[in-house]
Amino acid sequence: MTSNENAPVTVIGLGLMGQALSRAFLKAGHPTTVWNRTPTKAKPLVAEGAQVAPTINDALKAAPLTIVCLTDYEAVHELLGGSDIDLDGTTLVNLTSGTSAQARQAAQWIEQRGARYLDGAIMAAPPAIGTAEAVILHSGPQRDFEASKPTLDALGMITHLGADHGLASLYDVAGLAMMWSVLNAWLQGTALLQTAGVDATTFAPFAQQIATGVAEWLPGYAEQIADNAFPAEVSALETDARAMAHLIDETKAAGINTELPTLIKKMADRSISAGHGKEQYPVLIEEFTHPSDN
Repeated sequence: MTSNENAPVTVIGLGLMGQALSRAFLKAGHPTTVWNRTPTKAKPLVAEGAQVAPTINDALKAAPLTIVCLTDYEAVHELLGGSDIDLDGTTLVNLTSGTSAQARQAAQWIEQRGARYLDGAIMAAPPAIGTAEAVILHSGPQRDFEASKPTLDALGMITHLGADHGLASLYDVAGLAMMWSVLNAWLQGTALLQTAGVDATTFAPFAQQIATGVAEWLPGYAEQIADNAFPAEVSALETDARAMAHLIDETKAAGINTELPTLIKKMADRSISAGHGKEQYPVLIEEFTHPSDN
């Protein structure tokens, strides 16, 4: 009888990420079956011990757990939507990137066809898969996650977010919002300092220190949002807005792009006009929870 530690697994989709997933399973000792539309992509994995399934149905039946990593959800539906595809009894973990609505629709569609379904999001580049640096999010029924976890653990730091199949996709884009916002802020500061002859490598350690310090504020600010109370313990929003105006003045004087600081100031000004100037910065959550004008 196969133990959980070396349970078989199937990987469908052998792009760079699919190949990395397959290698992580093989390295962890899981008998791994692979399938890809272009069979030649499987050759390196076969040399490392993987088995190639001749058909999708063969791939699905080769293991109780199937990992799908394709271009998009449309590709998932196209591949698994045929009347000859048998999903009955399979646990399908979909690590294809998409929206929360697509994840929820896919869950309903897959479950109606007799399979168990977990949606997931990979917060890592292919080289990190199989290491502690790879954060992989899952959402769907807890029991299905727990049953699959001993195998999924081969991929990295595995987290279950909840029963709502859309949560992994939502966390994914929320994380991307954080990433791009931090990077854009750093690029704005870099562009500003370059006008004074300070290069990016000189600014980076200081910027990293600022980003780390701001990150430490998040738990306390989260409590204010949860309590819907924003006492100005550090700084009032109207004070922050004056500093934003200084940043805009500096960027204009330096002859560089002012779009990002102007956007931030515009949101702060709306909040101040609504009577929140004496409150702390997290009160801007109200601006983010309203639909934009355009």
